[in-house]
Amino acid sequence: MQHDLIAQASNWLAEDPDPETRDELGALIEAGDTDELAARFAGTLQFGTAGLRGELGAGPMRMNRSVVIRAAAGLAAYLQDQGHGGGLVVIGYDARYRSADFARDTAAVMTGAGLRAAVLPRPLPTPVLAYAIRHLGAVAGVEVTASHNPPRDNGYKVYLGDGSQIVPPADGEIAAAIAAVGPLAGVVRPEDGWETLGEEVLEAYLARTDAVLASGSPRTARVVYTALHGVGTSVLTAAFARAGFPAPVLVAEQAEPDPAFPTVAFPNPEEPGAMDLAFATARRAAPDLVIANDPDADRCAVAVPDPATQGGWRMLRGDEVGALLAAHLVERGVSGVFAESIVSSSLLGRIAGKAGLGHEETLTGFKWIARVDGLRYGYEEALGYCVDPEGVRDKDGITAALLVAELASVLKERGRTLLDLLDDLALAHGLHATDQLSVRVEDLTVIADAMARLREQPPTALAGLAVTSAEDLSRGSEALPPTDGLRYRLEGARVIVRPSGTEPKLKCYLEVVVPVADAASLPAARERGAELLAGIKRDLAVAAGI
Repeated sequence: MQHDLIAQASNWLAEDPDPETRDELGALIEAGDTDELAARFAGTLQFGTAGLRGELGAGPMRMNRSVVIRAAAGLAAYLQDQGHGGGLVVIGYDARYRSADFARDTAAVMTGAGLRAAVLPRPLPTPVLAYAIRHLGAVAGVEVTASHNPPRDNGYKVYLGDGSQIVPPADGEIAAAIAAVGPLAGVVRPEDGWETLGEEVLEAYLARTDAVLASGSPRTARVVYTALHGVGTSVLTAAFARAGFPAPVLVAEQAEPDPAFPTVAFPNPEEPGAMDLAFATARRAAPDLVIANDPDADRCAVAVPDPATQGGWRMLRGDEVGALLAAHLVERGVSGVFAESIVSSSLLGRIAGKAGLGHEETLTGFKWIARVDGLRYGYEEALGYCVDPEGVRDKDGITAALLVAELASVLKERGRTLLDLLDDLALAHGLHATDQLSVRVEDLTVIADAMARLREQPPTALAGLAVTSAEDLSRGSEALPPTDGLRYRLEGARVIVRPSGTEPKLKCYLEVVVPVADAASLPAARERGAELLAGIKRDLAVAAGI
């Protein structure tokens, strides 16, 4: 066994094109570190509907140049099989460790395979890549990013020519093509021959961002902005300037790209502590809003002044921002379908229904939301908003920030705030309170065991609310393809449990709906909602054994 492992590692080492990972793997072999080698050679990073994502390092279970070259070669073979030989593949990348290298390797492989490759001019937000695919008439796009994962991670996200991320069966077909790639020596990788795009593609994207705003709308909201050490600053500030908003006050410590993400434990605005510097800046600058992007700027987080909150600033949940943007678009008189993932709040359906607009639920992820026929607006609770589906068929943290700033400006002119509008929505549709029970694990069997336990012994009540139906989403339905998840409907509540597709986490999405008679009863409704959510969270953790 040990001999086989060393032989396997030595074979990998022999064809690794990267001096850095060669040295790393050579040291492990020399030290005879079989535990570490076993972890790195336990299989291969699986290419799924999120593409690839994993920790940087040597070996097939890590993100490295060998893995990326194989992924690119498999994608190229798939595109040729689909009749796209000679087509254009656009490649974008963020500012993480090795992102530029992985983008260059991808361009070389595409060029060597007879496709045309074009690389974005510098590290830019993921939505710029999603836009460029359709703008340039590409047959596919690749974004090298690990979004809001820890610093040592990177990833590889694939889009097809419609500008949407891949879904089955394409993901399985690409995975099969990657598995069929032979020795790396057989993958042609010229030194040049691809195009590095100029700033024109970014200019075209920025010109499009204006389209999300209403002509002549107020643009007075003052914003504190953080890019969380990612790539959002230059693009967001340019978009705000074009639109005529006041220049955002930047969180200086986090404004420039830095792959070490030195000021945060996790570069995700939802994680505890990630927004501390932004709130400190806001207490000095006294803006109307705090806006944060995640490192690849496809997500948008929003915080508002709230004297009742410790520190004076309150983060809005993704579901709250999702509802606010929907209400704003309804007031603007838009037409089309509003869509959301099944883990997002049912409030969107009520807003759409009252406005006479279509509403659809999809599986988790914008790869599904972006494919809804007639889509006008889509969101999911993990801070993702698609507000210009004709331009970007994916979540876009830049255009979402513009639309939030426009809404805040409209309300400001009326002497109102985003919190006032949330109160209006609760009065009109009931208080929709949401929360999440999220468990990060080192051992993935913990997640599998929890899912098995819930399937074998589904809860009959949570927080004193009877479970009226228990649905195993892995069986699929007329409305939804199969996915690994469980959905419980309760009297006045809903729970969905699923493994994360991008992180080692078990995620449980909770929603309760509390009727509200009048404005005076809002505080009591909020208290009741918080109490029910806490009870569901507690009882669900016991039922799942976590």
